[in-house]
Amino acid sequence: MANYSDMSELNEVLAMPIKSSLPTRWERKARERSKRDGDRFIPNRKAMNKDLMRIDREDLENRNPENQKFSSMVAQTILKSDSASKILSYRNKAPKPSDSHLNKLRVLYAANRETVRVRRQYRHINSTPERVLDAPDLEDDYYINVLSWSSQDILAVALGPVIYLWDAKSGSIETLCETESDEDIVTAVNFMHDGNHLAVGTTNKDVQIWDISRKKKIRSMKGHAARVGSLAWNNHVLSSGSRDTMIFNHDVRVANHHIHTYHGHTQEICGLTWSSDGTQLASGGNDNFCHIWNTSDSAPVHSFDHKAAVKALAWNPVQKSVLATGAGTADRHMRFFNTTSGKMINSIDTESQVCSIQWNREGKELVSAHGFSKNQLSVWSYPSMTRLADLQGHSSRILHTALSPDQTMVCSAAADETLRFWKVFEAPSRKRSAEHHSVPSSKRSIMRSIR
Repeated sequence: MANYSDMSELNEVLAMPIKSSLPTRWERKARERSKRDGDRFIPNRKAMNKDLMRIDREDLENRNPENQKFSSMVAQTILKSDSASKILSYRNKAPKPSDSHLNKLRVLYAANRETVRVRRQYRHINSTPERVLDAPDLEDDYYINVLSWSSQDILAVALGPVIYLWDAKSGSIETLCETESDEDIVTAVNFMHDGNHLAVGTTNKDVQIWDISRKKKIRSMKGHAARVGSLAWNNHVLSSGSRDTMIFNHDVRVANHHIHTYHGHTQEICGLTWSSDGTQLASGGNDNFCHIWNTSDSAPVHSFDHKAAVKALAWNPVQKSVLATGAGTADRHMRFFNTTSGKMINSIDTESQVCSIQWNREGKELVSAHGFSKNQLSVWSYPSMTRLADLQGHSSRILHTALSPDQTMVCSAAADETLRFWKVFEAPSRKRSAEHHSVPSSKRSIMRSIR
């Protein structure tokens, strides 16, 4: 023990703070933390990773993000052993729901998702005709029908009083017949389904049947009081429409050919066509009406009003109760009717006189022929009625069209006295084509019985 000389010295010693040889608990922890991690604000060199510091960071924006050395160094140094962790991640990622879980908000998200419009790619349609033929003396008359293409690939066209036959396979041209007078012009031609018999209507009120293989007239049927401008076949029954406003049905197998009369129009009949199943006849007239007739009644089943003469008539080959109509200059519309319900399906303004309509085999496209003022063919997609192409080349109105037997080529006859052949539709499959062109035995017997 220390010796003190006086009390004053002892008091000074007692006033001094007591110093312990052992550090306190908080002093020990501070020393340990300082040795391990350094001070809170002053870096501890022992805690630094000098390898990471040596990595070049000057060209970071151009660095390949797949640099494995850099990525692994950062993961091991910053993220320790948990390389899948995220910086500033406060909690673990929610577990993935089971496959059977249904998110009720998914419908909402799908409904509000922006729709991506995919542009449809339409096929190419050649705007140049495949062939052009001269047609001198072709009558510039909206109300007659002087062009027909047979199932045997023979095209018949009437030029004034003369009917010419053009063989599409050989390219040869022959004269079938000529009327006795130049004033007695041919006003209608239409091939029977066999392709060998041609119905002819004239200004002289005659309805004739010609055998083109023998170039011989085999039948002449009278009864109309004015020129016959439209003809339509329904197996052995030939319908004829006249300027006398009457439609006659002729059974070409029997001597007393006149079997039925349709009376409903008040002006000239300029369009006739039977449905593919032979149950309905559509007629168009200069009285601005299209009438639908069945095989037995004399009054029309349905009557569709237009704003001009109705000449263009065409049945959809697949939807058998759908009829397309086209009217004249004051109307300019194509209309589509359901002839079962009698209601109009659609109407489109073509901005031009409609003279003829042809469907493709599938009933999904159609071509319309126009007169004043565009004088062009227009190809449409059905039922959207999107215009696929405009085929221009005629200098005057297109009055008639005919479809080739394979239903790919359209022939147009115009007032510029030319015939133009256009590759419009795609070729059907061989199987369907063979089925279409096969002639049933009932039709063969009809051909033998014409007299």
